[in-house]
Amino acid sequence: MRAAGIPFEEEVVNLDDPGFKQRVLTVAGTGKVPALDDSGIHVWESLAILEHLAERFPQAQLWPADPTARAHARAIAAEMHAGFVALRRQCPMNMWRPPKAIDLSPETLADIRRIEAIWTDCRTRYGRAGGGPFLFGAFGAADAMYAPIVSRLRTYAVDLGEVARAYAEAVQALPAWREWRDAALRETWVLQRNEVDWPQVNREPV
Repeated sequence: MRAAGIPFEEEVVNLDDPGFKQRVLTVAGTGKVPALDDSGIHVWESLAILEHLAERFPQAQLWPADPTARAHARAIAAEMHAGFVALRRQCPMNMWRPPKAIDLSPETLADIRRIEAIWTDCRTRYGRAGGGPFLFGAFGAADAMYAPIVSRLRTYAVDLGEVARAYAEAVQALPAWREWRDAALRETWVLQRNEVDWPQVNREPV
């Protein structure tokens, strides 16, 4: 929403807050985030939120205009939403950890190879023709789905091929990305499950 220029108000809730689930249940039936309250219309699950926003704000062009590219974008967004479990488990989101490699399992490495193949294929088939540095040219819904993966690969210093690395750098160069990361660096909550170096908590300076 930030990258697309869609106005919104953000409410940040500590995942370890005892009242977290009860607060989120007022918007999301799952009691999980992200969740969107659009003037009383409640939408949860990231992919459903993106579809809702694409309908509400067609001018944002969150999905590619070309039907073939749009179908492909939806397929890889859904794959991201449902997959890459090994990577999620071994490499939790942690934007304040200084980049440093860890020993990755074969399952996590397979996830990374698949992600790199998706990015390289999209950039080769659609992105370059679209005239921008993102998966389908301009930044859109599919890029939003993969932005947390970009963060994970940065945090755990994963080596990427030339095309995938250039794409990840383009995502990190977005003003919206920098705002997201700056906000993460200012957070004070420490979630042990997201600190792979525990009991040491390594943080980049604000």
